[in-house]
Amino acid sequence: MKSNSQNSRRKFLRNTTAIVAGFSIVPRHVLGRGFIPPSDQLTKGIIGMGGMGMGHIHYAGTRVVAVCDVDKNHLQDAVQTIGGGVKAFHDHRELIALPEVDIVHIATPPHWHGLMSIHAAQAGKDIWCEKPMTHTIGEGKRVVEAVKQYGNMFRLNTWFRFESNFYGMDTTVRPIKKLVQSGLLGWPLTVTISKTTGFDWKFYWVGKTKLETQPVPAELDYDRWLGPAPFKPYNEHRVHQTFRGYWDYDGGGLGDMGQHYIDPVQYFLGKDDTSPISVEVDAEQQHPDACGTFRKLTFTYEDGCKIILDGVADEPNVPYIEGPQGKLYAGFKSDIPNLKEKLAMMPDPEPQVTDFIESVKYRTPFALNESNGFRSCTIINMGKIALQLGRSLKFDPVALSFINDDEANKMIDLPVRSPWNI
Repeated sequence: MKSNSQNSRRKFLRNTTAIVAGFSIVPRHVLGRGFIPPSDQLTKGIIGMGGMGMGHIHYAGTRVVAVCDVDKNHLQDAVQTIGGGVKAFHDHRELIALPEVDIVHIATPPHWHGLMSIHAAQAGKDIWCEKPMTHTIGEGKRVVEAVKQYGNMFRLNTWFRFESNFYGMDTTVRPIKKLVQSGLLGWPLTVTISKTTGFDWKFYWVGKTKLETQPVPAELDYDRWLGPAPFKPYNEHRVHQTFRGYWDYDGGGLGDMGQHYIDPVQYFLGKDDTSPISVEVDAEQQHPDACGTFRKLTFTYEDGCKIILDGVADEPNVPYIEGPQGKLYAGFKSDIPNLKEKLAMMPDPEPQVTDFIESVKYRTPFALNESNGFRSCTIINMGKIALQLGRSLKFDPVALSFINDDEANKMIDLPVRSPWNI
């Protein structure tokens, strides 16, 4: 069982740190299944060898030993690029079952993220998952449960809460977090995410409403590509680079960029353990299959804080964060005098584990893990449901259900196509 191996690993690291320090490499077979000494290189299996999968072949401290894809051309390209005897699979479950794989990297379209994360957790693997974390709220709940049950380490691959310049803010999120927790802006706060404040919703990710049936290419296992999603006749626009334009697999510009933009907001607002209590929608009626655009989505928390997703951005000089005592604009400009000097005197945010290799080796939760990742992804999935239904919704962040809306609650868990199940 994974839980036993994790307990053994923690005990080993706690009691024999001095001994391990004396070796450059401690073979894993000497230590037993589940042991990964701090000096050892971790192994990784990647599922989905399209753009994101190929883009993450190289990561310091890891070595790719297996790849998986349902497109033979993608798989062949990956094997040729990686070389070194890498194993190749058509079925993700075979890759996950490999004893030599430490980390399973899930780089598929989002409608597979939840199921594959659960399979990896059950197999005792640590998990690196691309955004958005899951396709539905229900899948997210089950991923959290599985990771907790089996003791896995989980990384969601959006990194702005802890590194890199945060789009139009011209700074990392750290000073924004520092500003918010200082109280200089007051409370509650309104955060506006739009082109005006430096964020592009990429509305070119829209689906086509009239797709002709096309023959499935010989290299693609389309049935397995669809997996748990409903069957729809093949058209090239549904798969690979343009899948984001269809509700069955993602959520348009909201699904693509939403967690990149919103997760840091959850973090600096201190909302990692909760969700908004409502979402208001201003958008054209959405097509049942093809994702469209939105004018505005407004999420409100119980304490009055708001996150506004502005898809029009037709108002100039809109602040990124607005509070009763001050405003913060794109480029980290503010109406608060001597802001940088004042922040220099304020306490820093609590430290985070930002190296996933460290997280895996020492069993310390990663900065963006299954729990806080679930909460920021829930905002995305709340917005998708409101858009598809074309109305505003009330949400219970504890029960994780919509209030007095059976139709919305049915979309928390979407039907899953046989033989797959969540």
